[in-house]
Amino acid sequence: MISDILMPALSMSTGPDRLNPIRLFLDADIVVQAIMLGLLLASVWVWTIILTFSMRVRRIARRCDRYERGFWKADNFEAFHKSAGDGDIAVARVAGAGLSEWRRNAAIRNLDLEGARQRVALAMDSVVGEEAERLADRLNFLATVGSVAPFVGLFGTVWGIMNSFFQIGQQQNSSLAVVAPGISEALFATAIGLFAAIPAVIAYNRFSFRVNGVEARLQRFADRLQPLLTRELEQR
Repeated sequence: MISDILMPALSMSTGPDRLNPIRLFLDADIVVQAIMLGLLLASVWVWTIILTFSMRVRRIARRCDRYERGFWKADNFEAFHKSAGDGDIAVARVAGAGLSEWRRNAAIRNLDLEGARQRVALAMDSVVGEEAERLADRLNFLATVGSVAPFVGLFGTVWGIMNSFFQIGQQQNSSLAVVAPGISEALFATAIGLFAAIPAVIAYNRFSFRVNGVEARLQRFADRLQPLLTRELEQR
């Protein structure tokens, strides 16, 4: 069935004197074909993660910018949070955790201010960590593809070369014309492995930096809000 799908594209090739990836795939051993397909699917998923993650980080940045601008200008943090804190806003969830803990402590008589300060800080720090973990959830797949895909491609190459040597034994002919096609097909598996791994490694390193940046931004917001809430408790 795969051959039927790819044959029209194969017929459009300019001639046998050029390297044709589709022909390399169709002529490869079934094991090598399975490896190539797996690596291609991994590559598609890697690029899907790259595109969706980039859009998600930009969306988070825009929403946090809008919320923070209004939050620090507000006379009443609680009122602002109730009106603008709905929706998928990471920094609003941090603020909500701090404000919720602040309200619980404000209702306590003979409050231990140092304990209240720590509880408010821990409540926001916990949400900061959860937001960073949620943002970085799919990055593990990029790391896995980046580290494993070259070896999977290499396995396909080894298998293809073994098959080429088997053909030498079957045909009793060790000329380059006999082994070259099989070796080309085998090396194509390694090329696909690198095609999947290189973008995954680059994206993982870049996106890990972006996740750290978002986490640091949320932590700065929490560090700025915590003393303001603590000061409110001291005045009660």
